[in-house]
Amino acid sequence: MSDRLAVLPQYLLPKQLLTVLAGRLAGARAGRFTTAAIRAFIRRYRVDMSEAAEPGPQAYASFNDFFTRALRPGARPQAAAVLTCPVDGAISQLGPVAGDRIFQAKGHHYTTTALLGGDARRASAYTDGLFATLYLSPRDYHRIHMPCDGRLIRMTHVPGALFSVNPTTARGVPGLFARNERVVCEFDTALGPLALVLVGATIVGSMATVWHGVVNPPRPGQVRTWDYAQTPVRLRQGEEMGRFLLGSTVILLFPRGGLRLNPDWTPGRPIRLGEAMADTLH
Repeated sequence: MSDRLAVLPQYLLPKQLLTVLAGRLAGARAGRFTTAAIRAFIRRYRVDMSEAAEPGPQAYASFNDFFTRALRPGARPQAAAVLTCPVDGAISQLGPVAGDRIFQAKGHHYTTTALLGGDARRASAYTDGLFATLYLSPRDYHRIHMPCDGRLIRMTHVPGALFSVNPTTARGVPGLFARNERVVCEFDTALGPLALVLVGATIVGSMATVWHGVVNPPRPGQVRTWDYAQTPVRLRQGEEMGRFLLGSTVILLFPRGGLRLNPDWTPGRPIRLGEAMADTLH
């Protein structure tokens, strides 16, 4: 079956309704029923709970608590690199931005302007730069951390669709990551501007940041922007910056010149929070 045929049912499903329902279920505190469901999820997705700060399923009052579980201290040491990996997951795609075009999958591209919510001026900072698209599966740790020190400049919530973001859907839905709902976080760093984009998906009930809390819901259906240029929100490399409820995708954009991505990083490769992502060119 072709990828386009495989994703056809997603065009027909009531994705927004499913996401709202999933969010309500994930937030429910149903005692032993919640614990039993978490146990089943751990078995189904082979979640390694030995890495969690609270390894016992009974420690979590809701699925949301479980999905956003903390890691035990020392579980993800930070590499000595200019950029470190911000998540656990797998590499979907990475490499150079071709002008303003980002590679999604064979035959599919989208633009930096579309990804950032339509602002061509801001997107121009990443012309001919670098990108990395990182996929978080349901079994992964769902918190996102800073790849380097940064000062928050702006956050934008861009409404959109809620297609799945798994590899099959990335191959079958044109412009997937610029179509789905997303939260764009823009930072000023020693390396220049950094865009860190949290992309929503079907049944990803919400996305949150450490400085704002839950960004969505609400979902008012229009672009919302928060300006932090005059507000001192500074985060250090390795600090948590946000989280997903369940799993999704993070896209990072870097400006042209000065960085070399880890040569071991290739599409499909599993990655872990804190490993070396990139260093400066010498």
